[in-house]
Amino acid sequence: MVKSVTNFGRNGLSDFLVQRITSVILLAYFAWLAYVLVAGTDYAQWEALFAATWMRIFSVAALLSLVFHAWIGMWGVLSDYVTERLMGPKGNVLRFLLQLAIGAALFIYLVWGFQILWG
Repeated sequence: MVKSVTNFGRNGLSDFLVQRITSVILLAYFAWLAYVLVAGTDYAQWEALFAATWMRIFSVAALLSLVFHAWIGMWGVLSDYVTERLMGPKGNVLRFLLQLAIGAALFIYLVWGFQILWG
């Protein structure tokens, strides 16, 4: 059996489940933020909201969900559209370089998000 080392999960089913779970977490997070914004929040209330530990943890869960969701989606798109069949032997090199660049950007955003939330 051939195992791919470039995707996040162990197989397609686990990637599918991670993608769906992270999308539910992101939906809940952004629905909550939309509710807070529509309810009318001033700066002091906004600051108090993000000072609460539960909101920081919820924000970290959303941040991690965003990174995992983006990685799996990016891997799927690059695997489908930047392949050896479409671009010849250089397709695998290009796909690897794109995955490396996007992975580095996601890591930087993750560290930056932790600094913003807990710094």
